[in-house]
Amino acid sequence: MSQPHQIIQVRNLAKTYPGGTEAVRGVSFEVREGEFFGFLGPNGAGKSTTINMLVNLVKRTSGSIVIDGMDLEHNGSEIYSRIGFAMQEIGLDETATAREMLQLHGRLYHMPTAKIDEQIAKLLKLVELEKVADRYASTYSGGMRRRLDLALSLIHEPRVLFLDEPTQGLDPHARQLIWNHLRDLNRQGMTIFLTTHFMDEAEQLCERIAIMDRGQIVTQGTVPELLAQHSAKNLEEVFLKTTGSTIAEEEVNFNAPDPYARRRR
Repeated sequence: MSQPHQIIQVRNLAKTYPGGTEAVRGVSFEVREGEFFGFLGPNGAGKSTTINMLVNLVKRTSGSIVIDGMDLEHNGSEIYSRIGFAMQEIGLDETATAREMLQLHGRLYHMPTAKIDEQIAKLLKLVELEKVADRYASTYSGGMRRRLDLALSLIHEPRVLFLDEPTQGLDPHARQLIWNHLRDLNRQGMTIFLTTHFMDEAEQLCERIAIMDRGQIVTQGTVPELLAQHSAKNLEEVFLKTTGSTIAEEEVNFNAPDPYARRRR
C-alpha cells in the first residue's frame, strides 16, 4: 500500500528577528495531503510567525519549506497559486461588495471570467452569503466578514488552505458555521492547516495536532495519541502539561514587543 503524499514538509525552520529575538527555533513537521492539521500554542509561541513563513509573508532565517513537492524559496509564485490563506486580521474593502471582492480576487489569479462567475456562485452558497452578496462589506457582522474572508481565500480552488485563528471573536453560532464549511472542504480533499487557541475547535476538526511553545514543537500526534502519551483526560490538559502556560504567562507573551513595530514607525 502506497504511503500518503506529504503535501507540506518543513525542516529545521527558524526565524530570528533583528535584535536577536528567536521566534521560531528549528521546527520540523509534515502534513499529509487531504489532512486537517492543527497547530497550537500559547500566545508568543511562534505559531503565527511559522504560518506566515509557510505562506511567504515572512522570510525565514534558515530551514526549508516544501509545499506540493516544490521548494518555497525557488517556486514562490507557483506555490502561491496553489494555496489559500486567511489570517487573523481580516482585510476587506469596506466600500466593495462581497461579489466585487470575489471578482477582483479571481482576476488577480488570472482566472477566466466564466470560471470566476462559477466559483462566486459556488462560494457564496457555501458560506451562506448569497442574500447579501451585493451589500457593502461595511454592513457585515463579524461572522459574515469571517465567512467572506474564507470565500476569498478559496476563489482559485487552492490545494492547501492556511487558517490563522479563523473563529477568533465569533459567537458560538458563527463558529459552528465556519466549522461546518471547513469540514465540507476537507471532505472534498482539501488539506487544511489550522492555528487556533480553542481546544474544542482542534479536537472537533483536526486529525493530527502539533503543539508549539517558545519557538519549538513540544509534542505532536493524533488526539488519542496525545492523550495517551501525556496521561491526559482532554486536549486542554495536554496543552497545559506540554507548555506549562498560565494565564499570567499568556498575558506577558501577548504584550511582548512587536518585532515589526520599528519598521512600521
